[in-house]
Amino acid sequence: MNCIIVSTSTLFEGEYLAYLKKPLESLFEGVKEILFIPYARPGGISHDEYTKHAKKGLSFMCENVIGIHKKDNPENAISEAQAIFTGGGNTFLLVKQLHENGLMEHLKNTVENGTPYLGTSAGSNICGQNMQTTNDMPIVYPPSFKTMGILPFNINAHFIDPNPSLRHNGETRETRIKEFHVFNKITVVGLREGSWLEVRNEETILRGVHSARIFEPGKNPYEITTNCFLKDLP
Repeated sequence: MNCIIVSTSTLFEGEYLAYLKKPLESLFEGVKEILFIPYARPGGISHDEYTKHAKKGLSFMCENVIGIHKKDNPENAISEAQAIFTGGGNTFLLVKQLHENGLMEHLKNTVENGTPYLGTSAGSNICGQNMQTTNDMPIVYPPSFKTMGILPFNINAHFIDPNPSLRHNGETRETRIKEFHVFNKITVVGLREGSWLEVRNEETILRGVHSARIFEPGKNPYEITTNCFLKDLP
């Protein structure tokens, strides 16, 4: 596999994908066309609007970014893609459309066979075993919570540490992941904004400016530092 799996596409007050320029130049080296999957529709924008936004963000290295919704045969489009980018937004909506279009398993096989893949936010969540550690509202009901499963663990994108000064009485991300572990024995990687996972063949490495928080079932959470390999996570 050859993937960049990112917590967020945009840092606070930054430009879309700007902080990922160097890793993306490496990921998409030699690529002349990128297939974009806009199904997550952040803020409810249209597929065309989202594709235009992605094209602008990737213009520093690739002018030809094509939305999968413009393809007559989406399955063939995935098979024939030089590279694939799945954008962020609502994970429930993304997963629903991938399943209903019969693309989830096909996307998994294509990525596992080596097609370069970029996933941001919701596009990262679908790399895990299931989508049940997303932070998104269930605005639609997907046929299944199962996702690609190209990683042996789940992702919690945009992971936020508790901030007592906010005087917030709602659940923390850590609390919600504990609730997930009552019913699921899948490790969860809390991926903070500004960090990403780089997958090369069978190796997964944490990159970026922050550590990641690891939640293994039945264990206390712990941190791994940037540039560490994620090995043997159940």
